[in-house]
Amino acid sequence: MPTTACPLCQSESADILWRNALCRVLWVEDDDYPGYCRVILNSHRQEMTDLPESERQELMAVVFAAEAALRETARPDKVNLASLGNQVSHLHWHVIPRWQEDATFPDAIWVAAKRSGRVQVDRGRLKRDFAARLRELLSPPEKT
Repeated sequence: MPTTACPLCQSESADILWRNALCRVLWVEDDDYPGYCRVILNSHRQEMTDLPESERQELMAVVFAAEAALRETARPDKVNLASLGNQVSHLHWHVIPRWQEDATFPDAIWVAAKRSGRVQVDRGRLKRDFAARLRELLSPPEKT
């Protein structure tokens, strides 16, 4: 897919919670999965092995920080990490908090709903707390 046709290359969003030169963390507004976010590589690459080792490590550090921030702020039963790229072949990771009462648990979020599960979470507070914790986890250590 040429970068001019790639929605992840072309899109900018007000829901970017954190960014650096390598990647950005985007908040996904999803009624069924509060706290869902994506870690999106800023350059157009398709696979993790397209990256030099140092960038792979840095990208995964951001994915792990997003997972940790969600676990602390949302307190889900589980967190799913997924890097598919079958529909949009631009390297990105889905970081999805899961609850036993959500619509598709224990299956993937992309299957048909099993129930009308609606997780009760203060979404505004969650977004604010998640963004703050993510920034703390990803800020460079202070020099002494």
